[in-house]
Amino acid sequence: MSRRAWALPGLAAFLVLSFAVRAAPLLTGDFVQGGLVHGVTTPGTEVMLDGRNVPVSPSGGFVIGFRRDAPPEAHLVVGGEAQTLTIAKRDWPTRRVDGLPQETVTPDPEQLRRIAAETAEIRALREAPSREEFFAQTMIWPAHGPISGVFGSQSILNGVPRAPHIGFDIAAAAGTPVVAPAGGMVRMAKMLFLTGNTVLLDHGYGLFTSYAHLSRIDVAVGQRIAQSESIGAVGATGRVTGPHLHWGLEWFEVRLDPALVLPKLDAALSPASAGAATSTSPAARGSSPRSPD
Repeated sequence: MSRRAWALPGLAAFLVLSFAVRAAPLLTGDFVQGGLVHGVTTPGTEVMLDGRNVPVSPSGGFVIGFRRDAPPEAHLVVGGEAQTLTIAKRDWPTRRVDGLPQETVTPDPEQLRRIAAETAEIRALREAPSREEFFAQTMIWPAHGPISGVFGSQSILNGVPRAPHIGFDIAAAAGTPVVAPAGGMVRMAKMLFLTGNTVLLDHGYGLFTSYAHLSRIDVAVGQRIAQSESIGAVGATGRVTGPHLHWGLEWFEVRLDPALVLPKLDAALSPASAGAATSTSPAARGSSPRSPD
């Protein structure tokens, strides 16, 4: 993986370009497709990634992310200084999920309208992030259990090719507690058509996490919660084949790989850690249900 820290140009010009030096950020994280990167620069510095304004906290912190199909280069501008970031390409496996209710794979027109409305609501929330600085916390696991789905895999649902999987699935038993991996503000907490009982946490400055298919929701919109605080329990609501947590990580509307921000997983919790990338039917996988999201 291309995980590294970069100091942008400007330091060499310390004696003659002191402002550029002060604005030059330190970047740490995963410079790969689906990767999240944290940056620190001089407070008040203007930052842009590929033409998009990047909010900077009063302490100078910010985050950026690269989508699943990000091109080989991203263009970062900090305080007027441009830098080209090299983004490593990843190979994506294929996963097959069979046994889903067919109406969730090929929704009727009324269901499609509902899905579109819910998608628009979530998009609007992600485009208006809070100015909390929870994004700087190191994330912890929201639940523990076998990994049954990985980020980025190409999905074939009931034999029909669909959009790639944009989250991380943990096949814990129904009722298993789900906790906040970092502090945040609850922006959504309700039942949705595809993802069932869903919680959206706003960690500030464009970083969000989402939790789908919950059996119950323990938080309310507007609630400010701390890291490790309960947000609900694993369930099987929405479009699923069995109980599990579908966990998503997003920078605004850019979907990111949650696995890249987590502490290393104990091998005992990942019976399919290698095989989880390429899925089969629920029957073939026994107790590893799937989320097609």
